[in-house]
Amino acid sequence: MSQIVAEALCKSYQVYERAPGVKGWLHRKVRTVHALRDLCFRIERGEMIGYIGPNGAGKSTTVKILSGILVPDSGECRVDGRVPWEDRVAHVSRIGVVFGQRTQLWWDLPIIESFDLLRDMYRIPEKDYRPWRDMLVERLDLGSFLHQPVRQLSLGQRMRADLVAAMLHKPALLFLDEPTIGLDAVSKLAVRDFLRELNQREGVTVILTTHDLDDIEALCKRVMVIGDGRILSDGTLAQLRGAVRDERVLTVDLRNDAVVVDEAPARVVRHEGRRFVLRFVPEEITSTELIRRITARYEVEDLFLEFTPIEEIVASLYRRHREGVA
Repeated sequence: MSQIVAEALCKSYQVYERAPGVKGWLHRKVRTVHALRDLCFRIERGEMIGYIGPNGAGKSTTVKILSGILVPDSGECRVDGRVPWEDRVAHVSRIGVVFGQRTQLWWDLPIIESFDLLRDMYRIPEKDYRPWRDMLVERLDLGSFLHQPVRQLSLGQRMRADLVAAMLHKPALLFLDEPTIGLDAVSKLAVRDFLRELNQREGVTVILTTHDLDDIEALCKRVMVIGDGRILSDGTLAQLRGAVRDERVLTVDLRNDAVVVDEAPARVVRHEGRRFVLRFVPEEITSTELIRRITARYEVEDLFLEFTPIEEIVASLYRRHREGVA
């Protein structure tokens, strides 16, 4: 049985809008925002899912419903056989949640004391708690600031501490909402390595909501794209790329001052000095054939072949959906 089942989930909000001037104070307009519209998906145990979409698409609303914070207007949702908002105590004992712009740690307490308080809240036996906590602390390199108050930590340090806090009770399911927001490159790599190991070794199901699509490409085999409260795409990264026009980019560095022209059907989209960037569709000309033509005509110093950035693919998919809705 699937670990998570969502069937026809709907959630809307009432938003008040006020016109400028005195009249606006007396008469406010009410607008209904549909955050989720008949949202349906299933997630199997042990998957690591990338859940992406633009701001306002419904990502955070979905996570809050799955974690039991919000109640949908209609539809069904079960996580490990439970309805999250109806059996919250049992539910939260099996999940971990990290919101990138919030913390579950106590602001004025040292990290280690926050961890101990969470141990008491989750009623974790001491014999199980200490070895697991120490392993998490070592794996995410918290030792040097373990006794500092949370308010004195950098953003990267706090995010790593929040990840440990979310995993202290060994949840089977981990929700991550923008977990690498604002982190430096070193902290991002540390978090990614930790999540990959957690998923592969411990079998923890991970749902990753982020605008940093490098995280998605580095970690997730399955990607769900949401837009206007609906699932627009659900599959592998390769399937996501195939959902829109699959263009690729060839960057050519020349040894001399020659000028690369369009090599139909490939076209030059920009150049800087001796570097030329060509865009092409593999169905129209293969990368092998394009490289053969370029190297036959020009003295080439180096070549770089790239897929279309996933950001462009998601933006194209979302734009196409909005045009269809319109």
